[in-house]
Amino acid sequence: MASQVAKQATRQPWYQAGLQKMASIYVNLAGYRKMGLKTDDLISEEDEQVLTALKRLPPQVQYDRVYRIRRATQLSLQHKLLPKNEWIKDEEDEPYLSPILAQVKAEAKERAALDTLAPIKRH
Repeated sequence: MASQVAKQATRQPWYQAGLQKMASIYVNLAGYRKMGLKTDDLISEEDEQVLTALKRLPPQVQYDRVYRIRRATQLSLQHKLLPKNEWIKDEEDEPYLSPILAQVKAEAKERAALDTLAPIKRH
């Protein structure tokens, strides 16, 4: 089902625009940007691959992530939102962890493929 929607979206520009509009509405309703979080801040740190990707981030990006998460946690405990001028805007919410995480997953997949290689027996 999801692949059919993706194929339809790539063929019809009006369909793709509609999906983007719905995605934008969903992101605004989710509310994480109103707490100062970026999309990649929502990635859970419980996976070894995520931890590896986090270690590869520059120190300032790591610090900024921790700051945003702690601030959002404090706001959540207080049942408050940031002032509107401090909300994360669409252009500020660029992926910083997802590309590194994809690279880590590709490396793990390649490592697993190489670890399972069997020697060729010649007669």
